[in-house]
Amino acid sequence: MATYSKIDLSASTDGIGILVDDNATAGKLIHAGDSTATTYDEVWIYATNISAADKKLTIEYGSTTVIIEVTVTTEAGLSLVIPGLVIKGNASPVEIRAFAADTSSICLFGYVNRITA
Repeated sequence: MATYSKIDLSASTDGIGILVDDNATAGKLIHAGDSTATTYDEVWIYATNISAADKKLTIEYGSTTVIIEVTVTTEAGLSLVIPGLVIKGNASPVEIRAFAADTSSICLFGYVNRITA
């Protein structure tokens, strides 16, 4: 039977937001999946933008060539940017990284539903 656990993003300290302070690939580490092949991470990430202008956020989802781009609206609160997408455990853990053209404006929050067989 599968086991479900709600955990912090691996790069978060005590569930606190992660400041995106990288401005190019390979971006800031947000989460690294498990190294066990029977483990799946359902990833939920929200972004907030504290600057006075909208900012483009680039998320590298497991690779620098597999990217998700989103414009994070200024001072709009939390916006869902990763809606429960799944990564599978791998001997070399899959990494989710992020960068923005303007550093220190976007902060990411979230959690992972870890599913183990």
